[in-house]
Amino acid sequence: MTITNRKPDYPKGRGMNRRSARLLLAAVVGAGLLLGQGLPVQADAIWDRWKAADAAVAKGDAATAVPHWKFLTEHYAAAGDWENAALFSGKLNQYFDGIKDYEQAIRYYEQENDYWLKAGKDWGAVDLQRAEQIRTTIDAYIGTQDAETLRRQAAPKNGKLAKFEPEYGMYIGMYTERDPGMQNYFDRSESLYGKKHALYLAYSQVGKPFPKQHAARAKQVGAALQVGWEPANGLDAVTDDVVRQWAKEAKAAGIPIFLRYASEMNGDWVVWHGDPQKYIDKFKMVHDIMAEEAPNVAMVWSPGDVPMYSMDAYYPGDVYVDWVGVSMYTEPYENGDPQQGNMQATSPVERLDHLYKTYADRKPLMISETAVSHYANLPQESFTDYGLLNLQRLYEVMPFKYPRLKSITYFNVNLDMKESKNNYLLRDNEAMLKLYKQLISSPYYLSKVEQGAKPSDHAGFVPMGKDNAVARAGKLIPFVKIPDIYIGKLEYYLNGTLLATQTAPPFGIDLVAGAIPEGSVIELAVYNRAGQKSGSRSFPITSRISVDVDGKDVRFEQPPVLIEGSTLTPLRTIFEAMGAKVEWNEATRTATGQKGSTTVSVTIGSGAASINSEAFPLEAPAQLVNGHTMVPARFIGEAFGGKVEWDGETQTVRIGTGSGVERGTALRELPVSLTAVKSSSTVTTLSAERKSPSDPKPGPLQAVGAWFGWVGQQLAKLWNDLM
Repeated sequence: MTITNRKPDYPKGRGMNRRSARLLLAAVVGAGLLLGQGLPVQADAIWDRWKAADAAVAKGDAATAVPHWKFLTEHYAAAGDWENAALFSGKLNQYFDGIKDYEQAIRYYEQENDYWLKAGKDWGAVDLQRAEQIRTTIDAYIGTQDAETLRRQAAPKNGKLAKFEPEYGMYIGMYTERDPGMQNYFDRSESLYGKKHALYLAYSQVGKPFPKQHAARAKQVGAALQVGWEPANGLDAVTDDVVRQWAKEAKAAGIPIFLRYASEMNGDWVVWHGDPQKYIDKFKMVHDIMAEEAPNVAMVWSPGDVPMYSMDAYYPGDVYVDWVGVSMYTEPYENGDPQQGNMQATSPVERLDHLYKTYADRKPLMISETAVSHYANLPQESFTDYGLLNLQRLYEVMPFKYPRLKSITYFNVNLDMKESKNNYLLRDNEAMLKLYKQLISSPYYLSKVEQGAKPSDHAGFVPMGKDNAVARAGKLIPFVKIPDIYIGKLEYYLNGTLLATQTAPPFGIDLVAGAIPEGSVIELAVYNRAGQKSGSRSFPITSRISVDVDGKDVRFEQPPVLIEGSTLTPLRTIFEAMGAKVEWNEATRTATGQKGSTTVSVTIGSGAASINSEAFPLEAPAQLVNGHTMVPARFIGEAFGGKVEWDGETQTVRIGTGSGVERGTALRELPVSLTAVKSSSTVTTLSAERKSPSDPKPGPLQAVGAWFGWVGQQLAKLWNDLM
């Protein structure tokens, strides 16, 4: 968001506007040309369909028009007349949306967008937006401390991190200048918002001095600065001497700086929009000067999330971009004005899709500025439920769905009756403030910009798919979106037994490994506020055995396994964690560990082990699993004099060598009880299938003379509409 401008949205009306009237007129004339070329029967059949559909709509019977619209859509698509194919697809998606047949509506919204693109126009963006609004989505993410998996899913394709890029996790930032309680006193962040932020946002105009005061205050608290540098007087004002002076001052600041130069360039609400090549040339110049003068500056290319299809023309190229950013706002009414369109059904999550799919394999992404409105100032309406729902999506769904998203900056202002007329200020809504503090409290949200940074607890989330395992305890975070916008109830089932019911955000439950039998299924069922079921989805889930040595988690290439009641764990990994040296004899298939004066040997297939040449029976014979020597956990732990305990609730083997954590520490209680409750509900799986309508058969042909008479009437009517 620029300080003085706010983007318009796509038009919300879908009636017969001037553009549609012109296209319809062109279609009528085009059909006349077909007739003049010796195809009267085909043209007659087409216009018979037009008349029949119009007559049905005029009588208030749109259902009767549907087969005619389908026929016309398919006819024009087959003929390569993409504009008319798009128009009739639009009639179909409006009809099915109106009767709440959302699967069919989504099909025709996507089809209309596809046809507009084939016609060389991006007019279908609003159709995709509506398709996402009414699409039922049930996804889930599960907590993990598998640092290697988290690192891998967040890594760029070439494996090389960009400037200031964390290994995984997400920097949190904030724009505070118009927050009355904080302003630009960044040292107040922890007391007001519960946590130190990694970066703060400042705006600066090209030709004006570098924001030294902002930088000094950021440096004082160990933070970085994101600068929205705006050529308010146009791109011609971006000259070598101006940029070079700014770069020298940026270097002198002595902190990491994310330079968001001339952002939202894809929108016609900024003066630097309209000439992609000139924009690119200036961006390259700024990059080159920063590389020479200010190595502490990372270049951020940051369009607005709309218009979607015009942003790529402004991309300067990978060599000149360190980070890809985006501006996006989530608000119940566009610009806080009910007259500009109701946006409550729009989720922020899918709006990152295009940028992510296009750039994330090679660039880290940041949401350069964003906010969720909890109050619309113009109509004076409160939207707390809307705000809470989307704030959780922004901070606790998007980073897990998009692991290459590594920074997010909240635009913390009440715009009152200025600009967008929305209140985004967190401290103006107690529930929003409480949730924000809760969301960013996780170590996943990073408080310091450092190359290769990562969460202190090495934890994060992965999408639930075919292979989901809970180690010790883990949180399940759902992403649920339904056409009715607001979720009335979300139920969680484990193997058909109700675990928990939630009726308001934040959504999510904690799971413990001991409560999840092998081969389990967890199911999420969602209902709207009228109590109607919107859908459900099932995910396979199991538990994983964990091992602690002196309170430290032991990570395995080959996880422990439970075989015939015995927990078998990798000998080498645990022995080395206990400080022993391990050797393998391939000839005798024997693993030997030595620590101090104690030597332990285990042979594959043997039911006994040797400790200083004395035989000791094993609960189960040693086995080779995926190239790893697996031995009963109790023996491994006690072989060098350790103490072994089994925590059934978290499925954890705890080994103490005498130098570790205190014994008897109570396990933490989970906020959501996993006590099983029998449920009589029948849960059906959300279907992704769509039924394609059958092709309508053509009706009888009309006489050529009648056709000409009807065409004349339509031409006269359309001429009046256009005038």
